[in-house]
Amino acid sequence: MEPVTLFDLATKQSQWLAVRQSAIASNIANANTPGYTANDVEPFEKVLDRTAVSLQATEAGHLGSEATNAGFRIKQEEPTGVILPSKNTVVVEDELMKAGEVRRAFELNTAIVKAFHSMMMMAVKT
Repeated sequence: MEPVTLFDLATKQSQWLAVRQSAIASNIANANTPGYTANDVEPFEKVLDRTAVSLQATEAGHLGSEATNAGFRIKQEEPTGVILPSKNTVVVEDELMKAGEVRRAFELNTAIVKAFHSMMMMAVKT
């Protein structure tokens, strides 16, 4: 049986969400640190754009290509709101909203993988 790329995609998104959750937690932890600049992870769409699709060679004479490993870059956010007198750019309310987005994305990712796994198991049993 061939590997299913949906599981690979879900794994990659789960890893991206974990890195984003870590960046958000770091921002919240440093909300009162003078001079701290808020960080975030590049959007998942950009990570997918850098990931090449690999072709499966079914015959020895076929050409194949290697998929690139997409890393997740944490970047400093551009200050869009009020910069505190301490030069800190963290807005706790925004960070809490991002944390909620990450939680909902984790739940959606898990639900999709669970549903796909159930479909695969039903197909195998019949």
